[in-house]
Amino acid sequence: MGEPSVRWILTGGIVVHTKQFKEMNIPSLRHIVIRPITAVDNPHIAAIIRSSLAEFGANKPGTVFTDPTTDDLFSLFQRDLAYYFVAEYEGSVLGGGGIFPSDGLPADTCELVKMYLIPTARGAGLGKKIITLCLEKAVEYGFRKVYIETMPELKKAVSVYERFGFTHLTGPMGNTGHFGCDVWMIFEPSGIRKEGSLHDS
Repeated sequence: MGEPSVRWILTGGIVVHTKQFKEMNIPSLRHIVIRPITAVDNPHIAAIIRSSLAEFGANKPGTVFTDPTTDDLFSLFQRDLAYYFVAEYEGSVLGGGGIFPSDGLPADTCELVKMYLIPTARGAGLGKKIITLCLEKAVEYGFRKVYIETMPELKKAVSVYERFGFTHLTGPMGNTGHFGCDVWMIFEPSGIRKEGSLHDS
């Protein structure tokens, strides 16, 4: 009998695949727990973020690599209208992503932030699931638009955002302080529709 599949539809269809997880001995995406961040996660998520940026040559000033808040994301995400998801399997943190009402953004806009996974957790749909959860949370909180700042070095991530329906902007929004980011994108998530449960673990 084949493994259960889950499908989410945003702009176009995105199907979750489990091949990559077999290499990690994870039976399927359903076996991964996705939960709110805790203080215990801080060093694990900070290490994943910085090692991911270094992996792609994006470990430079003006990014989350040097941002001091990267070391205490739990405290950062305690403010209103902010939320950070952490993915873990059998106690091991695989990565995470969240939404944040960044300074200077319009009241109807939040930012999709700090979306990073360990290398062996990529390519199997986990990142897409976390992004989907973030966009749903943005709608739940009443945001009409979701903004992203990223870098051309992270071209695979940019491609994923484009598939979700994010479109490119000609300049930055808000006052994030991340002057090292020079790819800016925006998305209106009000049309999110689900098939199956996004919260199976």
